[in-house]
Amino acid sequence: MNVPLRDSLTGLDLRAEIDRLRRERNAVILAHYYQKPEIQDLADFVGDSLDLSRKAQATDAEVIAFCGVRFMAETAKILSPEKIVVLPDMNAGCSLEDSCPPEQFARFRAEHPDHIALTYINCSAEVKALSDVIVTSSSAEKILAQIPRDQKIIFGPDKHLGGYLARKTGREMLLWPGVCIVHEAFSETELLKLKGEYPGAPVAAHPECPAYILDHADYVGSTSGILDFAKTMPGDVLIVATEPHIIHQMQKAEPGKTFIGAPGADGNCNCNICPYMAMNTLEKLYLALRDLQPRVELPKELRLRAKKSLDAMLAMASATVGQGDLGPVPVAGD
Repeated sequence: MNVPLRDSLTGLDLRAEIDRLRRERNAVILAHYYQKPEIQDLADFVGDSLDLSRKAQATDAEVIAFCGVRFMAETAKILSPEKIVVLPDMNAGCSLEDSCPPEQFARFRAEHPDHIALTYINCSAEVKALSDVIVTSSSAEKILAQIPRDQKIIFGPDKHLGGYLARKTGREMLLWPGVCIVHEAFSETELLKLKGEYPGAPVAAHPECPAYILDHADYVGSTSGILDFAKTMPGDVLIVATEPHIIHQMQKAEPGKTFIGAPGADGNCNCNICPYMAMNTLEKLYLALRDLQPRVELPKELRLRAKKSLDAMLAMASATVGQGDLGPVPVAGD
């Protein structure tokens, strides 16, 4: 007889059991900023998706437990193929990943053979393998500056991030029409009401937000960038236009400041909470460490093709050269 999950875990001290399994498995626990506070607080590292994968890569851990979403765990596996990578819930996907099926992206690329694909990291391993350079929200502008202006570019899957970069740099790009359902949910009307309630309070926004939200932002940047802004900003009230669980880290770093999540359409809905990130729980993390399942596995050929575009990003993100100085960008499949 199958024992219901809730009953099978009754009486367990989950935090203590997770700590025990972390030691026994020689595991490192990663938590994205959008995870619930209880998961953030027990993680070895809390941060942005790529930064977490790189930190795990640098450890001697044999197991990576990635409390995030599927594409993040895939990135960790691409960078650390020798490690076991588990995701507490394999159904924890991403609306941006879902918006860009690999077979459709491959056809789109074939229709525009003179374009290179500059692709946001929020995509599947298969789409990474079809791309030339991966970018993060913090590295995209620097990488774009190194691509010659006469080179045509496909940017996907996030049309809002792509549009923000196009406006800021003056570069024309062919945008894939994907969106993040969390950042798409913010309401301009409700944001303006909130700004009226807190006159002078700056707004920090993630570039996955639509332009009508970014137009009201005093700072636009990645999750780690927004956290840094919260620590250094003038004043003591900040309106935050990204997934609100990052506010937990802000409150820990700056307990004397007030952080207010930007509202959704009706002013008080929970539509700005990522439903995919919320799929991870302490119970599922415990089971993932206990059973080493669900496990992220990637065929070697796919992993190596995807790693090529990630390696291109890492090289360009760390470069100190000017625009175009790196020469031609290697094309996927070359």
